[in-house]
Amino acid sequence: MTSDQIWQPLVEELAFRRRAGRKAEFWLRDDDVVDPTPALDRLLALTAEFAVPVTLAVIPALTDEKLVVRLDEVPHATVATHGWAHRNHAPEDQKKQELGAHRPREAVLDDLARGLSRVAGLHGARAVPMLVPPWNRIDAGLVSDLGSIGFAALSVYGPPKPASLAVVNSNVDIMDWHGMRGCRDHDLLVQAIIAQLRHDGGEPVGLLTHHLVHDESAWLFLERLFTVTARTEVCAWLPIRTLIGRSAGRAIPGKV
Repeated sequence: MTSDQIWQPLVEELAFRRRAGRKAEFWLRDDDVVDPTPALDRLLALTAEFAVPVTLAVIPALTDEKLVVRLDEVPHATVATHGWAHRNHAPEDQKKQELGAHRPREAVLDDLARGLSRVAGLHGARAVPMLVPPWNRIDAGLVSDLGSIGFAALSVYGPPKPASLAVVNSNVDIMDWHGMRGCRDHDLLVQAIIAQLRHDGGEPVGLLTHHLVHDESAWLFLERLFTVTARTEVCAWLPIRTLIGRSAGRAIPGKV
């Protein structure tokens, strides 16, 4: 199957939505951000080229001012809090989790409050009060306390569930974590995007990336997706503050 054949179903879906007067909304979240790297530079350059807002999930315990200086040049980037140290506290026979029930509740919440404070202190108005749990996992019993320590939103992976704060989830992961650990097949990703666009819940396509482990296929997929969506006015890549405000029913102050 040629590249054009792979992407034609999405082109046709977008054309159908244009004729029907329907929008196609997208947003982008990139996880495990710590330092400026060539891979991060590549992501920031690619998103800047296509005017795609990007939400960077930053690991608070591992980052410092070097990232602040780099992002001062990137007005289209927003940062969120990616747990505390991205450290697994689950036993070996369980899925990895930093924010589970394996430690005292107070200790987990203290880490999260410290993480939010560090990200906000470093990045100021660029930071959005959203928690992105490492490995997209958080003990359900902790969610109701996130607002009390300063979070306005939560972002994991999959369909959103009712919560006491705004929930803005990613729903299309471009990486094949259980196979070759490279990019998923492009045709499967295109079909996943179309399925999300047609989903009754009306949630935007929430693209999840991990720039540090991208192979060339991942970069090619992103470039082609941005190119296809840039060709039609029905597509909109939304900043995270817009989505949080929509979910919460109110605006979130600060930069886009």
